[in-house]
Amino acid sequence: MKTIILNNPGELQIINRSELEAPLEGEAIIKIRRIGICGTDYHAFRGKQPFFSYPRVLGHEIGAEITAIGGSGKYLDLKVGDKVALEPYINCNDCQACRDGHINCCEKIQVMGVHADGGMTEYLKVPVRKLHASNLLSFDQLALVETLGIGLHAVNRASLSTTDKVLIIGAGPIGLSVAQFAKLKGGRIAMADRSKSRLKFVEDHQMTDTTIPVEDTLTSDYIRTFFDGDLPNVIIDASGNQASMLNTFNIAAHGAKIVFVGLFQGDVVFHDPNFHKRELTLLASRNAMPEDFKTIISLIESKQIDTLPWLSHRTTFEQLPTSFLSFLEPDQEVIKAIIDL
Repeated sequence: MKTIILNNPGELQIINRSELEAPLEGEAIIKIRRIGICGTDYHAFRGKQPFFSYPRVLGHEIGAEITAIGGSGKYLDLKVGDKVALEPYINCNDCQACRDGHINCCEKIQVMGVHADGGMTEYLKVPVRKLHASNLLSFDQLALVETLGIGLHAVNRASLSTTDKVLIIGAGPIGLSVAQFAKLKGGRIAMADRSKSRLKFVEDHQMTDTTIPVEDTLTSDYIRTFFDGDLPNVIIDASGNQASMLNTFNIAAHGAKIVFVGLFQGDVVFHDPNFHKRELTLLASRNAMPEDFKTIISLIESKQIDTLPWLSHRTTFEQLPTSFLSFLEPDQEVIKAIIDL
């Protein structure tokens, strides 16, 4: 069974692994058809993913086909041959977070492709409860459901309303996902990024009301020009950039909510008097919930969301160790890369 493993930062290798044993009750084997390449994969490749250990099989954005189901051979509405998206967060169902319903941040969580081996392999054995089927969607569409889940969960954390002025920082796939659901909620939405090509993509697909080019550190005066003199009362930072994330405390309106979707290796430090003066609310957003996957699949099936234009680059399993390096180059202008199996 061909598998791509990241032995150390910068060192991808194709290896052969033993075939999987038959699934037990509650387990399924899926044939991987598509793998989305995520910022987490790029950060791990560079040695900058804080939750990561090596060696590791990357890949948590999965479009797959069920080839076997353990036990009775049926589980809920799933059957062999179904096309599925994988919810790659394996929670324990026992810790306080799980008991309180926060399974996305389980104390013992194992995220496939981060804490446990992921989907850059031909077949994968997974808990059946982590599969979300749709035979109406393509494997490309199914592979991007997890990406969208990160954005939907962040928007839900922000509890957006139609009167909000929302600033999204970072026009990568997670920022685009946030924009999709922020737009569905209403309000005035702006996207900020340093990349002119990514902002043009946002404009061409009318994903936000306006875009904000970033040349240097964002200032309150500059931001006000895009919100009719006001500051955003919701900021969702999907950049994963330390300077950007710490600067959000300086450009938020009084009473604003700040949501950190991206993360960096280091401490979040802010000026407490400024934080209190503005009565800011700081929220972290991690992973997604099972209901997010169901919502997203329904929205794609009903054509309210279309992520296929995001797929700017495509590679094969065999070409990945070489093409992965090219995807890191800014001049490639990658929106989203996907692997065909």
